[in-house]
Amino acid sequence: MATPTKQAASTPKTKTKRKPAPPWAKTAAAVAAVIVLLLVVFLLAKWLRTLPAAESFLLQYPGHTELPETAPTGLPSWLGWQHFLNAFFMVLIIRTGWQVRTTARPKAYWTRNNKGLVRTKNPPKKISLDLWLHQCLDALWVINGLVFIVLLFTTGQWMRIVPTGWDVVPNALSTALQYASFDWPTENGWVNYNSLQVLAYFATVFIAAPLAMITGLRMSGAWPQNAQKLNRIYPVEAARAIHVPVMIYVVLFIITHVALVLLTGAQRNLNHMYASTDDASWVGFWIFAGSLAVIIAAWFLARPLFLRPIASLMGKVSR
Repeated sequence: MATPTKQAASTPKTKTKRKPAPPWAKTAAAVAAVIVLLLVVFLLAKWLRTLPAAESFLLQYPGHTELPETAPTGLPSWLGWQHFLNAFFMVLIIRTGWQVRTTARPKAYWTRNNKGLVRTKNPPKKISLDLWLHQCLDALWVINGLVFIVLLFTTGQWMRIVPTGWDVVPNALSTALQYASFDWPTENGWVNYNSLQVLAYFATVFIAAPLAMITGLRMSGAWPQNAQKLNRIYPVEAARAIHVPVMIYVVLFIITHVALVLLTGAQRNLNHMYASTDDASWVGFWIFAGSLAVIIAAWFLARPLFLRPIASLMGKVSR
């Protein structure tokens, strides 16, 4: 007769399966982690502000540098519609780019017919309708960016976002400490941006945007497939490795930019950005609200049902 110990040993053990975490669990954990991180940064900044060396640093570097004497004052009207167009294109580009990356079975496909506006030497290739929209938006965004660069340099506005001296670095650190301690910088963006803004705008316009354009072009169907030497020098894997981090940077920039615009005087900032005025009216707010409504409408209309008629003008749409 077997002993109880041997019976227990001979009984097979059943492994208990862990229930998968609900979809919102990771999002909630990420949000909690961000809140904790922001709280730690705030407390650290507050502590640094109590040190005499930190206060001396803030007095020496208040957070902004002087502009050249020929720099323009105020924001022109073209910058208002550029704000809208850039926001419109970037929101939809990020949305469609994420759909291309995460959608396993697209609802519709598009094939170029070489008889429309888009013609390349590469043979026609079937791509998802999301990718077609993403590439169309990319092309419009590049055209808009070229217009922006031309206007930026012909009107002198480049002097407001291009660093002209190394003192922009310590002034940017000063501004970051002021933001982190919730002691907002007091300069007037109508006259001069703070140094952290200058570095962020410069990096976005002259580094992130060109990287997004160059890497996106490499991954698109317009890139010559038979250029073997060129493809060895610039492989598509390198483009993918750069393209996604650039997208993440742009998303973080947009979130931070919008948050600071609303938290550091929304009425005044929106007047600067959308109404090209420096007063206490609500014109900028209502223009911003209208542009936001257009972006939201475009977000919901970017579906196969509404995209098929437009995509059919450039190629063949199939399910």
